[in-house]
Amino acid sequence: MVSVRCRACGKELDGSSGRVKSCGCPNMTTVIGENVTARDLNKVVMLNNNKRIEKDSLTSADLQWQEERRKRKVKRLDFEVK
Repeated sequence: MVSVRCRACGKELDGSSGRVKSCGCPNMTTVIGENVTARDLNKVVMLNNNKRIEKDSLTSADLQWQEERRKRKVKRLDFEVK
């Protein structure tokens, strides 16, 4: 559940199971489930966010494969135009 406060009007909005909630001021802060929209997001304060961010760490084999791929050359093809 996401909770936000609109700085323009001071209204607090809670995101619940897909319902659309809006503050109604000229900034039009809107909460739809986990999504927050507004005309100016600088005027929106996140109060509560339960969304977890998982960091994916690459193994040494993955990093080595990435480096090898980065070093590959681009094969250029020339075509005749008639």
